[in-house]
Amino acid sequence: MENVIIVTDSSSDLPEGIIKDYPIKVLLMPVSLKDDPTKDISNLSLKEFYDSIRRGEIVPTTSQVTVPVYMQCFKEYLSQGKTPLVLGLSSKLTSSYESALLAKENLKADEIIIIDTKCASLGLGLVVLKAAQMAKEGKTAQEIAQVIEPYALHMEHIFTVDSLEYLKRGGRISATQAFVGGLLNVKPVLHFVDGAILPLENVRGRKNVVKKMIEIMAQRAKNPQDQVIGISHADNEELALELKEAVIKEFGVKNIIMSWIGPVIGSHAGPGTVALFFQNA
Repeated sequence: MENVIIVTDSSSDLPEGIIKDYPIKVLLMPVSLKDDPTKDISNLSLKEFYDSIRRGEIVPTTSQVTVPVYMQCFKEYLSQGKTPLVLGLSSKLTSSYESALLAKENLKADEIIIIDTKCASLGLGLVVLKAAQMAKEGKTAQEIAQVIEPYALHMEHIFTVDSLEYLKRGGRISATQAFVGGLLNVKPVLHFVDGAILPLENVRGRKNVVKKMIEIMAQRAKNPQDQVIGISHADNEELALELKEAVIKEFGVKNIIMSWIGPVIGSHAGPGTVALFFQNA
């Protein structure tokens, strides 16, 4: 019987088929229309969500997980004798981390462990999965945290977007960075540095994007053939599959998890995004 519940948020993009097999609780980060925060768009399928953005019909925005939501979650599991271990979206991208800390403080529940993963999308999902596997094995929250903190720290996020406009609009990169990327008519490759998004390189053409991402993985990945690799996409399955084939061919990887990028990350990265996640140590 697991005595730890892994609490994450809906930015983690871990497939539902995996979540259901582990002690994972996913808290929703609200996604609404920027010009009408009361408008519920949760009923849209991911395909409809990204098509609507492409057509300019919606401009989505996201909100953090609130203190009351965390408090309710913590109280529920503490009453069951389970220790919550919180692994959420990077604090550089959301205030949810601060909300979780405040909820813990309000409850005066020192046993709750909250880690700033500095991760996002399926990079966060892989961290959550590893923690949940340990919880299922009966490890304590402290034992899991000791392994998970460095694991999250060494999670690489390498991704490409169709347009930098969405990241600029959400304040994730500067207007200057977006302007340069658009001006050159190139495919930008970006990465995470300490939980924040930074441009890495500009490349020309679809094939060169995959090639560049593979080159970066070759430089940074440690024993990739022994890792669980993550690939996520925002309605760009064709490019994601090209990347998957290239990863398998180049590194002999046998364990790859693929997923759609959900509305939380997709609202800021935009349709067409493809991301690659792996360990660099």
